[in-house]
Amino acid sequence: MNRQVHVKVPRTAKRGEVIRVMTKLNHPMESGWRRRQNGEIVAKDLIGEFACQFDGAEVFKAEFDSGTAGNPFLSFFVRVNRSGRFHFIWSGQNGERYYKAADIEVS
Repeated sequence: MNRQVHVKVPRTAKRGEVIRVMTKLNHPMESGWRRRQNGEIVAKDLIGEFACQFDGAEVFKAEFDSGTAGNPFLSFFVRVNRSGRFHFIWSGQNGERYYKAADIEVS
């Protein structure tokens, strides 16, 4: 499966502005409880954590468990005071990581 990270960050903002940041991960979020038609259990495959950093400082963090729907989507707000780079890090419970970055220009 293509585990693509999608992000939406404004390209520009004014100093001190509160901006909306959005991210989504293409991921099935399998709980390990579902069975296939042949009775075989679908292996557990979950994202356990998401973190967003702005120039190295954590600005948002979330934890997930088996109740989270597939293709998790997050929307949150951040006040920006300078230009910089957002880092989006989705971490799976099996140690895998999915990453994307986005820049913003603050005037």
